[in-house]
Amino acid sequence: MNDKLPTYKIRFEPTGREVTVATDETVMTAARQAGLHINASCGGSGVCGKCRIILEQGAVTDGRSEKLSAEDFARGYRQACLARPDSDLTVRIPAESEMGTGGLTIEVPIRHRAKIHLFDVEKLRREGVFLPPVEKMCLELLQPAANDNMADAGRILQGLNSQYNERRIVITLATLRKIRRALRDKDFLITVTLARPVNERGKNMLVNVQPGNWSHRSYGLAFDIGTTTVHGNLLDLQTGRVLASGSSYNGQISYGEDVISRIIQAEKPEGLALMQGLVVNTINAIIGQMLKKTAIDRDEISSITLAGNTTMTHLLLGLEPHNIRRAPYVPVSIFFPPIRAQDLNINLAEHAVALVYPAISSYVGGDIVAGVMGSGIYRTDKLTLYVDIGTNAEIVIGNREWLVCAACSAGPAFEGGGITHGMRAAAGAISDFSLHPLTFEPMNITIGNKPPIGICGSGLLIIVAALLENGVINPRGKFTHGLSTPRIREGRSGYEYVLVWKEEGGIDRDIVINEVDIENFTRAKAAIYSGIKTLVEEVGLQVSDIEQIILAGAFGSFIDLDSAITVGLLPEVDPARIVYVGNGSLLGAWMSEMSNHIRKDVVEVVRRMTSFELSEVGRFRDQYVASLFLPHTDATLFPATIKRLTAGNNQR
Repeated sequence: MNDKLPTYKIRFEPTGREVTVATDETVMTAARQAGLHINASCGGSGVCGKCRIILEQGAVTDGRSEKLSAEDFARGYRQACLARPDSDLTVRIPAESEMGTGGLTIEVPIRHRAKIHLFDVEKLRREGVFLPPVEKMCLELLQPAANDNMADAGRILQGLNSQYNERRIVITLATLRKIRRALRDKDFLITVTLARPVNERGKNMLVNVQPGNWSHRSYGLAFDIGTTTVHGNLLDLQTGRVLASGSSYNGQISYGEDVISRIIQAEKPEGLALMQGLVVNTINAIIGQMLKKTAIDRDEISSITLAGNTTMTHLLLGLEPHNIRRAPYVPVSIFFPPIRAQDLNINLAEHAVALVYPAISSYVGGDIVAGVMGSGIYRTDKLTLYVDIGTNAEIVIGNREWLVCAACSAGPAFEGGGITHGMRAAAGAISDFSLHPLTFEPMNITIGNKPPIGICGSGLLIIVAALLENGVINPRGKFTHGLSTPRIREGRSGYEYVLVWKEEGGIDRDIVINEVDIENFTRAKAAIYSGIKTLVEEVGLQVSDIEQIILAGAFGSFIDLDSAITVGLLPEVDPARIVYVGNGSLLGAWMSEMSNHIRKDVVEVVRRMTSFELSEVGRFRDQYVASLFLPHTDATLFPATIKRLTAGNNQR
C-alpha cells in the first residue's frame, strides 16, 4: 500500500471482509489482499471480462471495458481489475455459479508480506553517530596583516582547530592550488571539505575549498553495483534525505548475465578496460539522471559510496578478477582504500572521494557486507538469518557476537531465467496469482495491470505454491491427472497449466507453466534452503533456533511469505519474524555516506565474519537432494505446512 496516496476501505459482501488500500490499487488487488479469489486470467487488463462485481456503495474510477454492457454498468456492475476506489466502498459479490465468470465466493489464504525495515536517520543522530565521512565546514578567517603574515594554508588549519576543534589534517595538492584565490574571493570567508579517515590513527584530508559559505549544500551518492542492474541515490548529507534515485541495466550485461561470463571477458586482451568502462558509463549515466531531477551542481557532490559483489568491485576498480573463478578462489583484495572518483573515470569533481565496500571472499562481496550493515544484523542480540535472493543467493547467520556467511548458486529462475514464459519484473509480468480450488480457474495480477506477457520471480513462487496447495501438482512437481479443467494439458515439455489463453494475453500464444519450469524452480529453491540449513548446522544450531529472518534483493521485495514457506524456500517460521530491507546493498551504501562510525564498524565486521565454501561441505549435497521436494522430504521441518496441505487434499 502506498502511504503517500489517499486510502479507502473496501468491504466485500457477502463475506464481510474489509481491507484498506490506496487509490492506485484496483478492487481486484484489494480482493487478493483480503484473501478472496477472482476468476481473471487477463492480468487485470480488462480483456477477459470475468471479474465482474456489483458496486453497492461508494465511487470508483474506471471499472468498465467493452466486455461490460451499458445496461450492466447502469445496474452497478464493474470490472474489478479496472475499478479503483475514489471513496470507501461496499462491493457485492454476484450470486453466480462456481463455474461462472465472476465468482468471488471462494476464499484463499490471506497472504503475508514481510515488514519493511526502515533506516532511521534521527536514531543515528540520537546515538551520536551521524557524522558523514565527507563534511563541509564554513570558516570566517582574519585577513593577513603586517603583524600576521601566516601562510594561507596555515591560516585555514588554525581556523579549523579553533572553530571546529579539527586536528590532524593533510591538505591535498589540488586544494593547495585553489586556496589563494578562494580566500580572497569572499574576503576570507570560505567553505572547506574534509574527508575523514576510517580509523582513529588516520588523518583528515582537506580535499576542497570554496569561496563563501556553502556548508548548507553538501551532497553525496550511494550506489549498488549489481550484476544485472545498477541503482543509485543522491543524498543530502546534512539531513540524510534521498533527493533523487536512478537505475539502469549494468552496461556489462551484453557480455553475459553472470559473473563468470564477465570474468572470462575481462581475461581477453583489452577486456578488463572494456568491462570497467561499461560499468562506469552506467554509473555516470545514472548520476546524470539524478542531477537532472534536482538543482544540484555536479561539483557539489563530495563523495560516492559503492557496494557490489566481489567480481563487480574488481571490474569497477580495474582489478584482474581471473582467480575469483578458479580454485582456491582468491580475489586480488577484499579491502579497498579511498579513491579519487575521477581516477575511476566517474564524472565528478576532482575533490570527490569514492569509498568502496570491502568484501569477505570471492563469492561473498561488498553488497552483502553493505546489507549486513544496513539491516543492523551486526548490532542485534537476536539470532538472525539474512538472505539476499537472486541468481546467487548470499546467506549470513549471526548477531552482534558472531557472523558466518556463505553463497550458493540458485540459478536464474527467480529472475525469469530457465522458465518457458519467465521474465524480469516489468509491465505485463504476472506477479500475483490465486487459484479457484474447485474450477481451477486462475486469477492473474500483472505489474501495471497490463495484458500478461510472462511470469516474474514473485509470480512464479506464488503460482507453484498455489498449484501445490490446490492439489494441481504433487510434492514432486508433477501435474495431477484427471482434474476437470481444460487448463491442464500435455505440451511440448510434459504436462502444463495454461495461465492465460492466447486471446486474453499480450503475446501470440498461450502463457503456461510446465513441469520443466517447476523442476527449475524447485532446484533454485532447494539451493537456497539447503544453503541455509547447511550453514546453520555447520555452526552447531538448528533452523528452529532462528529468531529473525531478514530478506534482501529485488525478489525479496515482493516475496509472498506463505508461498515461500509452502514450497520450502524459507524455513517454517512465524511471518511476523520476517523483515524486508529492500536493496540491502544500496541501504548499506547510503548508511555509510551518512555515518563515518558505520564505515569504521564495517572494517571490524569484515574481520570477524567467517566465510564457508558450501561446495566443500559434504552435507550440502545431501541437503540439496533432500530439498528437491515441495516443501521438503523431511516433513518434521515443515509440520504446519504438511498438515495444511494434507487437510486440503483430504477435502478434495
